[in-house]
Amino acid sequence: MNYLKNISLAIFCLLCVSFTAFHHGWADYDQKKVLDFKTTIEESIYENPHALAKVKYRKQLWTVYLAPTSRMTDRGLTADMIKKGTEVRLVAYPHKTKKAEMRAERIFVDSVKYELR
Repeated sequence: MNYLKNISLAIFCLLCVSFTAFHHGWADYDQKKVLDFKTTIEESIYENPHALAKVKYRKQLWTVYLAPTSRMTDRGLTADMIKKGTEVRLVAYPHKTKKAEMRAERIFVDSVKYELR
């Protein structure tokens, strides 16, 4: 009986550790450095676990992590609204160690604000 408990506990721990490594938590982003700018979507991917966009910021291409697609859809932000060529305003935080990566707090499309957290 203890053997089964130990195996179950080991599997549970492995699953917890493996999935947390893939989660993009806010702790990796510098929330003291707010990036607030207008740009154009160069590329977007609207799929789980997070939608992504590529945008130019200070003449460099950046990856922007957005919210999970279910949250974005629930708040009225669809894939068509962030397709290539769409002009947006982003409020985001840069990654602490990865260059050219940020996580968006909010996005404005056609002057409408969508909260992403």
